[in-house]
Amino acid sequence: MDGIAWASSAMIAARTRLEIATDNLANVSTDGFHAELARGALTANGVEIVPVADRGHGALRFTGRPYDLALVGDGTFRVRADDGRITATRNGQFSRDRFGVLQDDAGRALLGLHGPLRVPDGARIDERGRVLLAGKRIDRVLVSGGNAAVRSGFIETPNVNAIGEMVSVLAAQRSFESAEKVVSAIDGTRQKASNDVARLK
Repeated sequence: MDGIAWASSAMIAARTRLEIATDNLANVSTDGFHAELARGALTANGVEIVPVADRGHGALRFTGRPYDLALVGDGTFRVRADDGRITATRNGQFSRDRFGVLQDDAGRALLGLHGPLRVPDGARIDERGRVLLAGKRIDRVLVSGGNAAVRSGFIETPNVNAIGEMVSVLAAQRSFESAEKVVSAIDGTRQKASNDVARLK
């Protein structure tokens, strides 16, 4: 690769890093959101940035609402939309519909072992995710990908470090500008060399 190709790859990498940081900042108030980390590498094609999920968990915030659920440990809730599509999420802000089914703010049903999780009046959800009514288990929250405990009355906050992401935005912008100057300098040098050769001829 020549100098312009390397500098161009650095510009693309800086733009990718900027996109990752701005997306993380945009979700700084999204409960259960997990940030992405920008991992860089030198390859035969120049500089590359690859987004990697941040596996760290956010802090728990007490809400006192019985159908707000937080996962302590690895794992995700499963929610199902009306069209049948199932999505993994750690945002446990749920409410009961008129049938007692727990739903998120998008209207997706939280799944239990037997389909949409129904929580009758007087039932509670314990730390094992069991729906208990008069001491009897009637269903259980479906947690995939881990053995997390379930905390009722809490919400997991996003694991985004807002200050760190702002620093990443500034660093990415400066990296892009530096690489852009390198491209311009190399291009200017090449044009000057071409003009000098033409005059000599």
